[in-house]
Amino acid sequence: MKGPVILLMEDDDFQYEVYEEALQDYQLLRARTGSQAIELIKKQTPAVIILDHILDNGEMGLDFLPELKELLPHVPIIVVSGVLETTQKLQALQGPRRAHYCISKPVDINELKTTIQTAITECGEEEIIRQFESIERSKRIDADALISRSADRLSRQTKILNIVKSSKGRPNISALARQFKVARKTIARDLQELIRRGQLPPQVFPPWEESQPNASCNDNED
Repeated sequence: MKGPVILLMEDDDFQYEVYEEALQDYQLLRARTGSQAIELIKKQTPAVIILDHILDNGEMGLDFLPELKELLPHVPIIVVSGVLETTQKLQALQGPRRAHYCISKPVDINELKTTIQTAITECGEEEIIRQFESIERSKRIDADALISRSADRLSRQTKILNIVKSSKGRPNISALARQFKVARKTIARDLQELIRRGQLPPQVFPPWEESQPNASCNDNED
């Protein structure tokens, strides 16, 4: 059994062969364009994304960074490029929709392997834990309340995840809201967070349903 899934956004066949040889312990998905990558991650959530800046069809990898982070906010992204200037690298590594790492071409395979391992062990859900720790260390007056609300939300989301995975159909927003005694919009937000973290597929709660607060899924209520 191979390790975690890595999405390689790389249009150069030779470079991809280098990755194939070096990353044999992982499951590799390949996208030649950013558009193709977006479609792939809707079907399968990778543990890490390796993003080349120059892609096929004239697409620029960094142009897709905001959309990738919107869909998978906690999946680490490693930007690989030999053409980015220092200012571009800094911009890619800053802000809420940022890449986690930036490696120059030609790629040092040992550096890449180390970076991937670090990304897998320190990013993703580990970032959520560190956010809790940061709140706790901040000694804010409302820190206890924030931690409590966050813990309640994660607990509810875990239960929702189990319910959705054990159900054959799509989730019933109204029924879940009654079960957990929260507003429908809270359940909708929970589903979106689970999708963004890659724990549920996007089709569970399509984006267009966000604009229809009165619409429910599986309206055959118990």
